[in-house]
Amino acid sequence: MNIAVTGINGFVGKHLTQKLVENGHNVIGLSMEDNAHPEIANDLLEYVSCNLAEEWPAFNAQPDAIIHLAGLAAVGPSFDKPQMYISINSSIVTNLCEHYLTQDSKPRIVLISSGAVYSPNQSMPINEGGEVQFGSPYAVSKILNENQAAYYRSRGLDCVVARPFNHIGPNQLPGFLVPDLIEKITSRESTHGPIKVGNLATKRDYTDVRDVANAYVLLATHPEKPKQLVYNICSGKSVSGEEMLATIASALQIDIPETIIDEALVRPNEVMDIRGDNTSISSELGWTPSIDIEKTIRDIVASK
Repeated sequence: MNIAVTGINGFVGKHLTQKLVENGHNVIGLSMEDNAHPEIANDLLEYVSCNLAEEWPAFNAQPDAIIHLAGLAAVGPSFDKPQMYISINSSIVTNLCEHYLTQDSKPRIVLISSGAVYSPNQSMPINEGGEVQFGSPYAVSKILNENQAAYYRSRGLDCVVARPFNHIGPNQLPGFLVPDLIEKITSRESTHGPIKVGNLATKRDYTDVRDVANAYVLLATHPEKPKQLVYNICSGKSVSGEEMLATIASALQIDIPETIIDEALVRPNEVMDIRGDNTSISSELGWTPSIDIEKTIRDIVASK
């Protein structure tokens, strides 16, 4: 199949490209940079540099499916620029779907939302029918994207939504828990010095990015139209920041560092514990995570 991936130069996009190629698919890459990232440039059938918030571009190969990763994706910074998150993330989906309303060919459109839309004040694990919560401008933008997917699905487009919970893996950029902890540890002036952290008592549902990429491939390429609009992509269990720090220390073969709380790193409306239920995608498409956290952390450390 020809599969277009927006935001292909990002953390998930590069891993997704590798998975698609491994499965024999042709990949069309879209991103704002002038060129495809060197790690994936030779794997692409075609690359298009464009601003998707302005318009959906034309390209040579007709996609059979589109996996939409592009957009603003970090929760923390969304509090500082709320309207930018809402505007950019929604306009890309509008441009994409409005374009294909006018085309005879209707590719499957996999829109990537987030497990961050769920309210933590409910029974765990949370399935797709769980209560949502507008806990951040980022979450607001993602729920808007999901509503757009439902609207365009009612207009005849083959839209499906993935709600990935936290995902980690090799080459994840700074601004997320694991790469930030590794950087703080390895850049200390003293090998026994403390590190400044946020609230490490919080627990999250982590999945290896390579497993997440496999889920996206299945959603995009399954021969039958997915039965549901929304599918959780998650492990079904939660892990605290303290446990992650201990696992990182083990991978680095050092003692667990002393920590100091930096109030600037503590988010407003902090969610203490959340985990998802992956029964829907598991039973329908046969997807389950295959890489445990210990291996993920070892691979992240090895990639530094």
